[in-house]
Amino acid sequence: MALLNSFNSGVSAVKTFSKSLEVIGDNIANVNTTGFKGSRVTNQDSFSETLNRSAPANGDIPGANTMQIGQGTSVASVSQRFTQGVLSTTGGPADLGISGKGFFKVQDPENQNFYYTRAGDFRLDNTGNLLTNDGMNVMMGTGKVVIPPTAGGNPLQSYKIDKNGEVSAYYANGTAATAIGQILLTSFANPNALERISGNLLTNPGGEAGGAGAAGATEATTTNATLFGDIIQGTLELSNVDLTQQFSDLIVAQRAFQAGSRVITVSDSVMEEIVNLKR
Repeated sequence: MALLNSFNSGVSAVKTFSKSLEVIGDNIANVNTTGFKGSRVTNQDSFSETLNRSAPANGDIPGANTMQIGQGTSVASVSQRFTQGVLSTTGGPADLGISGKGFFKVQDPENQNFYYTRAGDFRLDNTGNLLTNDGMNVMMGTGKVVIPPTAGGNPLQSYKIDKNGEVSAYYANGTAATAIGQILLTSFANPNALERISGNLLTNPGGEAGGAGAAGATEATTTNATLFGDIIQGTLELSNVDLTQQFSDLIVAQRAFQAGSRVITVSDSVMEEIVNLKR
């Protein structure tokens, strides 16, 4: 029975640290991904076999302590670290970085679903829509962000997005800025309840991420626009993955994986000796 338990413990270690290696590999692969938030794995012990339960002393008879043998380990959680990434200056007018905890809100024009992202590498299409690289509309308080390419026959010269998210457009032969609207950030009480999908996007299924607003989200208003962070035009937030820490974690996970494999190998050797006792 003990040999079987050691096999199980070794196998659980191999399975658990395989997940650690997968998470670390994903972090390293996304070290240059805009707005990426690295993840970490925490482990927990598994069920323990109880050989003897504790008992109080009874007169001259001494008490007994609990005797248990653990059955290995398992993954307790895989959670993202939503710490601030470095803002890198790009100079691109459609590049927006967030200094704070908020998220950009975007909408898929096909299914009308809303998503959230920290990646502000946006672009303008030929009709003035501010879009993600996948063609999703960047949202502001009154709808999607649209900066008309012409106004009164005058072509668009430039546009400005201030830290409050206020969008202003400047046209040829015009002396005053044209107010377009305001990009408002979204915050979540528990961002680790968000689900990652491809394209640097997050979803909030069932509103589990928490918040005071619709679908568990809390959106800034025009009067407290910087509550969840400042929007910095001409910058992009870099991945918050610390490559040095990831390589250190990789070594630890690799050695733990090897140790678990060794437990299986030793258990197999002992089992072989037992089988050969009759010879």
